[in-house]
Amino acid sequence: MNIKDLLPTDENIWITGITDNSKDVKKGYIFVATKGYLVDHFDYIEDAIQKGASFLVVDKEIPFSFPHVVVKNIEDTYHELCIQFHQVDLSKFHFIGITGTDGKTTTASIVKELIGDCAYMGTNGLIIKRKTIPIQNTTPCVSELYRYLSLVQKKNIETISMEVSSEALLHKRVNHLSYDIVGFTNITGDHLNVHKNFDEYKKCKLKLLDLVKKNGIVIVNGDDMNLQNMHCKNLYTFGFDKDNDFQIKSVKEMSKKVEITLQGQEEYKLTTFLKEKFNVYNVVMAFLIGLFYGIDKETLIKRLKRIKTIPGRCEHLDFGQNFDIILDYAHTIHAIQNILDDTLSDGRKIVVTGCAGGREKEKRPVIGKMIIEKSDVAIFTMDDPRYEKVDDIINQMVQEETKYIRISNREEAIFYALEIAKEKDTVFILGKGRDNYMAIEDKKVPYNDYEVIENYFQKRS
Repeated sequence: MNIKDLLPTDENIWITGITDNSKDVKKGYIFVATKGYLVDHFDYIEDAIQKGASFLVVDKEIPFSFPHVVVKNIEDTYHELCIQFHQVDLSKFHFIGITGTDGKTTTASIVKELIGDCAYMGTNGLIIKRKTIPIQNTTPCVSELYRYLSLVQKKNIETISMEVSSEALLHKRVNHLSYDIVGFTNITGDHLNVHKNFDEYKKCKLKLLDLVKKNGIVIVNGDDMNLQNMHCKNLYTFGFDKDNDFQIKSVKEMSKKVEITLQGQEEYKLTTFLKEKFNVYNVVMAFLIGLFYGIDKETLIKRLKRIKTIPGRCEHLDFGQNFDIILDYAHTIHAIQNILDDTLSDGRKIVVTGCAGGREKEKRPVIGKMIIEKSDVAIFTMDDPRYEKVDDIINQMVQEETKYIRISNREEAIFYALEIAKEKDTVFILGKGRDNYMAIEDKKVPYNDYEVIENYFQKRS
């Protein structure tokens, strides 16, 4: 695409891409010098030029000669450029946004399956029909977001179930999207390295309300104390408390499935194979989203029964072993507590996990203590250490002499846990889910917990 098709300029330059991150610049790119939350990308103009940028978009004059344009509102311009470059027609989309500390991936994934002709965008990648494309962030950065939307558009899919992270709302990545339905799963303390304190984190989450369409629907976990007293049009609450608009009247857990009775203006009988209490909330929210989207209850109930598992989310793995293996992305205090408390085991609870480097050091001793108290065997290992030493992170997780096992190499830690597991034990492998990388320094080294587990059993066969 020629630069003249995008911006008012006399330059005659062929454009191959757009970004505001100098690290991503390639030959022929437009570099947009937006103001980041922590950095001003204007300071990286020379780096972008060295990497091959052909044109600059800035909000103040540059001190040298190079093809550029000065704009008043650089954030809006960035969005508009990406929309034009990728030829995305936002008016044709129906956006369903799920936010919250925990449960976003599971809920958004269930919604995709319930609606049917629907794409998914989130931690598990971009899923269009049955094709999965890995993505960098839960909610992609602006340039990637519109590139992915163009891929969805080319497949003639108009509905997207997407996870909306607090960082995406903070950095205004989704500010040009209008949501038909949004859901709030819960709000507990997380990502406070970015948001500084809980109030700021919560305030950031609630910004999603500003992006709901005029007649859009808001669905809230009414049992969550941090989601009480929200005020907006078309808001519906659900949960176990009788004051909710939709009350979870009963939950009957069987060996392989769970039966849920939900009471609104009428009664709904739901059957799901996704067990544990936290999944009851996820299932009910997804069901309500489907209802408000306009799908009849019989179809939703039938489709819900087809969902056996969500990759990397309380995923029970079966390799023919006589013990249970649960693979889960749980890395927040609340999520780890939920999965360890809600999962019944006839044998020992063996837990493999760690804490990510470069963020939220204050939660490390809380997680470490909790895991030691709630497990029979606690194995601490690496989890995206970035620039920190794994042993330093583990030392902060376990600050007193107590019984635990330290195996810094995550693959070795998982192998050890599987080797010591006996009949009826449950092995929890937490923190990474189906992530396909390990963040070491500034690199994302290929790595996948599921493949490690699979490799263990292949070597034994």
